[in-house]
Amino acid sequence: MQEITITDADQRRATDQLLDVREDFEVTEGMIPGALHIPMGELNTRLGEIDRSRPVIVICRSGNRSARVADALTGAGFTADTMAGGMIAWQGAGLPVA
Repeated sequence: MQEITITDADQRRATDQLLDVREDFEVTEGMIPGALHIPMGELNTRLGEIDRSRPVIVICRSGNRSARVADALTGAGFTADTMAGGMIAWQGAGLPVA
């Protein structure tokens, strides 16, 4: 697992999977277009929704939860990175949200 910048995440989002692990009430404030939403607490029961053949960029509000999830995914055989600064940094930079 490595920490990547919002710029890296923006450049890789056309090829990598974006996994938003925030809670339902947090995603009402906006998600990165095309991201898959699986709250952190549901991850174990929903791992089958994530494609093991493609890298995963894990996103949360600030970058703390996503780092833990990216570590867990890496341990489960996925290629996973965390987006530094989370959605706070993404939205602060004026990047697209849906």
